[in-house]
Amino acid sequence: MPPSPSTRASLGVDLLGVVTRLNRLATQRTRLAVPWAQARLLGTIEDQGPTRISDLAALDHCSQPTMTMQVRRLEDAGLVTRTTDPADARAVLIEITPEGIEMLRHVRAARAGVIDPHIAGLDADDRRTLSEAVHVLRRLLDRAASSATTD
Repeated sequence: MPPSPSTRASLGVDLLGVVTRLNRLATQRTRLAVPWAQARLLGTIEDQGPTRISDLAALDHCSQPTMTMQVRRLEDAGLVTRTTDPADARAVLIEITPEGIEMLRHVRAARAGVIDPHIAGLDADDRRTLSEAVHVLRRLLDRAASSATTD
């Protein structure tokens, strides 16, 4: 009998492992109009709101020149725009465009299209449990975000 998840690893480790595998499944089986890294960056920009390139680089754990190149690709595609930072006229903020929001909507729908048939194959109790788990995860993320702003 295999060890239970709680004896094998923490719930956090198990959760992250499952989420990683689920993301990989959705990404590998989806044809996207933009590379996955750019789609992920669009999601970060949408989530963060207008953001400096240096902050995006820190969030993505990459160098500022690497992030500048990624942002330039998105900008060339009309998916993001640069605006002057009202707090510092020498700096620019990167903001998602309506076209970027639409692209992100398509990416999310395509990736969900890979997962949805598997969810549909679950019985009603499992679907209900999964729906409840999504609500719990949203609360967890909201709590984590609010604790990050108070630290």
